[in-house]
Amino acid sequence: MGPMVWRILGSGSAVLAGVVANKLVTTIWKKAGKDSTLDPRDPRTPWKDAVAFAALTGLAAGAAKVAMTRKAAQYYEKSSGHLPQAMQEGDA
Repeated sequence: MGPMVWRILGSGSAVLAGVVANKLVTTIWKKAGKDSTLDPRDPRTPWKDAVAFAALTGLAAGAAKVAMTRKAAQYYEKSSGHLPQAMQEGDA
């Protein structure tokens, strides 16, 4: 396994994490009884709702990205016997 494999695994997991986080936040937002068509960029959206939605989305996306990247690194390490070069000591 080489750097190209890690780029694909790392990038793919980050994209997947973003999609999953967005769906999760949207579902939570709907269950909380909020407007399901919220667009934080729309000036008619109340500031508190826009900021709350953006904060929740950012938190969920960040946490999902960390979780997915860690899982991808574990898979890479298990398959190759070492962490990806980009994650080895001195490269971070």
